[in-house]
Amino acid sequence: MTIDLTTEAISKLSPRELISTLQQVDPGDPALKDVDIDVIARGVDPKKLGQDEFADLLAALGVLADGGADLDLAKMDAQNFARIISRASKEQVEAVTSRPGLRERVLDEVFRRMEAHFRTDRAGATRAVVHFRLTGGATSDDVYEAVIEDATCTINKGETREPRATVTLGPVEFLKLATGNASAPVLFMTGKLKVKGDLGFAAGFMTLFDVPKA
Repeated sequence: MTIDLTTEAISKLSPRELISTLQQVDPGDPALKDVDIDVIARGVDPKKLGQDEFADLLAALGVLADGGADLDLAKMDAQNFARIISRASKEQVEAVTSRPGLRERVLDEVFRRMEAHFRTDRAGATRAVVHFRLTGGATSDDVYEAVIEDATCTINKGETREPRATVTLGPVEFLKLATGNASAPVLFMTGKLKVKGDLGFAAGFMTLFDVPKA
């Protein structure tokens, strides 16, 4: 079966047809050679997808990327990534973060982007360690560590240093926060975000990053 994945062909597919196509195509299919992940992102509106279909789309892209296709989430433009998260419902994001392999892939990508979007001009002489504890993992919370020093941000999985602050929240709230679709003060006041340690520093932590706008 010949699969047409030109930009024009993708634009004519419904979101469900696109997901089905991506699930069927072989990662080594030449038809994928010139496919732009941002074209796919712009062609999909999560509001037109079912609760599990949004997770199906990201999972299909992950399978193709693992197979060698140039469709890794890391290649998706920050604004497009923020847009699809902003358009996704709470239930859709929960469906993503409830799938063990997909949860890790998406969270790893968001934290990788935090390194890339760190504002060195705002860091000054700041030296601090912040732990993000994301609840609801398969066996335990997922912990990521942000180390700010020498005007850079380094992300580690797990804890390697004593934190200045530990931020605990659900993965849905974190994804919304990291893509500019939620407010840290509002999450804190509603009990969806908890801070242990230096509350003042944690409150301003996200200002050290260029948070994408959908």
